[in-house]
Amino acid sequence: MGVGKVAVILGSKSDISLVEGCIKTLKEFGINFDVKIISAHRTPELLEEYLNESDAEVFIAAAGYAAHLPGVIASKTLKPVIGIPLDTSPLMGGLDALLSIVQMPPGIPVATVTVGKAGGTNAAVLAVQILSLKYPQLEEKLRKYRQKMKEKIAKANEELNL
Repeated sequence: MGVGKVAVILGSKSDISLVEGCIKTLKEFGINFDVKIISAHRTPELLEEYLNESDAEVFIAAAGYAAHLPGVIASKTLKPVIGIPLDTSPLMGGLDALLSIVQMPPGIPVATVTVGKAGGTNAAVLAVQILSLKYPQLEEKLRKYRQKMKEKIAKANEELNL
């Protein structure tokens, strides 16, 4: 059984491939999670119902185009919300989604990660960092995760110097 609980909410089924890194990383850390497709615009009642019933401790919301999903979630919960701006619209390669998510009004924050697929991984790691405040065993997993990144870079440098 995993630790903690994260809800990953996507505005569209087409966003699933863009959050594969998020799901993989949550699994790697042994985090319990749900993945739901709920549109802030097309199914607002379903979103509100899910937020009221969810036992998630952190919400991750991936959104492109108008990218309102993370902000709407943040307006309806007191729990941390992490927004992943997706580069799905034909405008500006995701800059429109980034600006929409990052420019929240005072008092309703959304932690915003990088645009696109890398944002999914970063959102999961940020969720683990938040959960590590309550579940100390995650802190050691984070240390090992970072150590693996260092080792990967060291190995890449060794391979360059053959």
